[in-house]
Parts: sequence; C-alpha cells; structure tokens
Amino acid sequence: MSDMIQTTMKMTGVAGMVGILVTLVCIWLAWRGLNALKLDQFLKDPSSGPARLLLLLLAIALGHQAAQFFLDYLQWSTQIRFLF
Repeated sequence: MSDMIQTTMKMTGVAGMVGILVTLVCIWLAWRGLNALKLDQFLKDPSSGPARLLLLLLAIALGHQAAQFFLDYLQWSTQIRFLF
C-alpha cells in the first residue's frame, strides 16, 4: 500500500475513535444531568426498570445529539482553513 492510503486509513481510524469517545462522554454527561433532574414527579415508579430504561434512552438521545454537534463543529472548524 502506498503511504497516502495508509495515512488516510489511519486518519479515518482516529476520526472513528474520536467520534466514539466523544459520543460516550456526551451520553455519560446526559445520564448524569438527567439523574440530577426531579423526574420522579412525572413517573409512576421512578426506581422501576422501565423508568431507568426511559432515562437511559433519553440519555442516549441527548448525548448523541450533543456529540453530533461537537463533532460537526470540530469538522467545520478544520474545514474553514480551506477558505483562504
């Protein structure tokens, strides 16, 4: 393989790892944030399995959206150098 292909493959791998790590961190932060809310007022049994599953799914949805924003911003900020 040429050096250019190997470099491209490594850069793609690094971008994938950064994406995974940023997404997991954002999901964790969303989980922590949702646990700080008083959602027990809206749930019948906040300590039940379905209630915890709902919180997990909300954390995944919020965390994914936040991570997508940060990753998009990172990509845009690296692309802006091609403007000049």
